[in-house]
Amino acid sequence: MSSQRLGVLAIYLGNSRLEELSYFQRLSKEGNKIGVQVEVFSPVDVESGNTVRSLTYDHGLRKWIRRRTTMPPVIYDRCRYKAAANYRMLKAFRNRHSKLIFLSRPLANKWAMHQILSESESIRPYLPATVRFSTVQNLVKTLKRHKLIYAKPKNGTGGRGILRIEQLDSDLYLLQGRNEQRTIIAPYKATEKQLMVKLHALKLSSDYVVQQGIRVTLKDGRVHDYRLLIQKNGRGEWEVTGCAGRIGPHRSITSNLHGGGSAVSQTKLLSNRFSSSSKIEAIKKEMNSFAHTLAEFLENKFGKLVELGLDIAIDPSGHVWLLEVNPKPSREVFHKIGESSTYQKAVSRPLEYAMWMLNQSSKNAEERKAERPES
Repeated sequence: MSSQRLGVLAIYLGNSRLEELSYFQRLSKEGNKIGVQVEVFSPVDVESGNTVRSLTYDHGLRKWIRRRTTMPPVIYDRCRYKAAANYRMLKAFRNRHSKLIFLSRPLANKWAMHQILSESESIRPYLPATVRFSTVQNLVKTLKRHKLIYAKPKNGTGGRGILRIEQLDSDLYLLQGRNEQRTIIAPYKATEKQLMVKLHALKLSSDYVVQQGIRVTLKDGRVHDYRLLIQKNGRGEWEVTGCAGRIGPHRSITSNLHGGGSAVSQTKLLSNRFSSSSKIEAIKKEMNSFAHTLAEFLENKFGKLVELGLDIAIDPSGHVWLLEVNPKPSREVFHKIGESSTYQKAVSRPLEYAMWMLNQSSKNAEERKAERPES
């Protein structure tokens, strides 16, 4: 039996299979190497008192085994808040078990996040102009100002429901996007009047944000961006684990791997657009520096965090733009580009940070005990 226990909080897909089980299996394998037993469960698996029916991976039998145990002392929250009911359930779990050690705290939705990040003078230059959707007329005004915009659900993930609208000429516009199932919407060229009719039919709500578009189209017409992963290490310090490029499929407005995108090394993708090696190194350095600034700022705002996935765009001039912050990032992009050591590090770092947090908690408890006056 492992000496330390890490609880992984997850969500069921269709009431049967837990989300991200393949990642949790890899997490369990890495945990086994350093003496951490990974125990996966959902809030619905919690029974009365301190009992939980969790899953542990048996590496000998090569399958998940469900066992009834006490609640693990430290929790790695991997729940994606795709529905309001999930958010309420997870919030209730955190409130009931507030004395547990959580590796991270929930962040805000896209609109609230933009407002919070805009407070920082050092972060503001990296943010595309963003407004909350109010009316189709105001959306078109924003489009005419920036010539290219994206409309995104404020709580959306994986490219679902995103629209890209570009002004091609004085009265010619191009609408592209993906629906809620991530299916690519056929490109639609229209006059301003036709575009407004189409947008009214799509019934966008105040749950959408409208964001200035960054020019990220490659020579072959496909879009691209970068996923940078910054994590806490085994010393409790922020460290950039890695960064990889993502290229969307043809006719797609997003580069997400789940939406059919492909992965490529950061250097290769930057070299595709910039010929100067010094320019490429300067961009890499700025991306890493910005990631540290952002992580420290968000931790001051929200409390302890374990990792952040930053979706970053680089415009044709080399300017770095933050498209999105993901507090529950995937790390498969590093596996896809063959950076196995980076991928392994991306998996093991939350485990190492959990160990560090447990050690810190033990030290603090001992110090409090030593400070108590003897009776």
